[in-house]
Amino acid sequence: MIRLFLLLAFGVCIASCSPVSKRSLGKQFRNTEELFQEHTGFALFDLTTNKTVFEYNGNKYFTPASNTKIFTFYAALRLLGDSIPAFKYQERGDSLIMWGTGDPSLLNRNVHYSPDAFNFLQASNRKLFLSTATFHTTALGSGWAWDDYNDYYSAERSPFPIYGNIILVEADGGNVRVTPSYFGQFVSYVADDDSGAVVRSVDSNILTVHRPIRKGLKREVPARITPDLVARLLSDTLGRPVTVLTTLPGNGTKIFYHQPADSVYKVMMQESDNFIAEQLLLACAATIGDTLKPELTIEHMKKRYFGDLPDPAFWVDGSGLSRYNLFTPRTIVALWRKIYAEVPRERLFQLLAIGGKAGTIKNYYKAPQPYIFGKTGSLSNNHCLSGYLVTRSGKTLIFSFMNSNFTVATAEVRKNMQRILNLIYEKY
Repeated sequence: MIRLFLLLAFGVCIASCSPVSKRSLGKQFRNTEELFQEHTGFALFDLTTNKTVFEYNGNKYFTPASNTKIFTFYAALRLLGDSIPAFKYQERGDSLIMWGTGDPSLLNRNVHYSPDAFNFLQASNRKLFLSTATFHTTALGSGWAWDDYNDYYSAERSPFPIYGNIILVEADGGNVRVTPSYFGQFVSYVADDDSGAVVRSVDSNILTVHRPIRKGLKREVPARITPDLVARLLSDTLGRPVTVLTTLPGNGTKIFYHQPADSVYKVMMQESDNFIAEQLLLACAATIGDTLKPELTIEHMKKRYFGDLPDPAFWVDGSGLSRYNLFTPRTIVALWRKIYAEVPRERLFQLLAIGGKAGTIKNYYKAPQPYIFGKTGSLSNNHCLSGYLVTRSGKTLIFSFMNSNFTVATAEVRKNMQRILNLIYEKY
């Protein structure tokens, strides 16, 4: 009851502030930290005046969670162009040798994928070989929670993804239906109190389904990826043999492009798809050389494009699953400024989560006309939102709102953020 009273009093305070001032904003952020016993940071930049309007702990480091995808997004914009490379290949005599570029879209049900790559491989009259020699990283990233391996948001990284590296498990009467069907052979059932649970073995694709099966059950479980598994899935899907190679051919490489980049970026930025983000870092590395390693992309971007950021970026993965990522609000704002200068507004805003309309903020920040366009980020005890705010008066602002180490429900933090951002929308 005390917390509810404080929240209501806080709301009255905000509603009475007219116009919004640095002093009133500062007081609200101090109250926020006290109320939620958290670490709060905020930066606000006016694109019209090209000046920073307000900062609160803007130079302090926070756990960005999926705000890390903003960095991945910019890397992809810089390095990938308009289309995602599906794979690199050589045609030598009666053989077609291919190796992955990290493209996350092939047969991915969460993306409106182009069938061109699939059709190209199926139509080839050559023997198909898949090289795995370019993959030089781990399936799961540094700083990820190991026990998330069974959750859809922790799909494994790989050089030649297929079906999003996910096993789809759906209710089918008293049993389940599995996609791709290849994994059906690994399903077993147990009857206990954990009804509807689907658990994959840590080191294999053995799936245990707990009965009774719930009506409407639908679970996406990450597959345990190996080169032989990818070759088998490709063989089953293409209807022809695919053989694994551990070496890479010499000169004469071609690249097959097939997927419009924005169709992939939109899913990553609106739905916060971790798998796509991780694979895009690998795809960027594939444009630099033949070594698929996220660190190569990160170091390239730091050296070439991030030297002018206000604070160094501690950036370690593509998705933000790692707790080792650390950014400041003012650095995130500076990155959004770069993006805004390089991507037409009409294109950019449609790729982002849109308040009251699309993506992870579809049910929040509602208004007759959308006014928030950005990217959320959530891990336990951390929640962020950064992007663009179009005020009622028509001004376009860039903001980064970061919250770390709170112990209340994320819903309370989100409501408070919405209240403050709505104040800026109304009053600035």
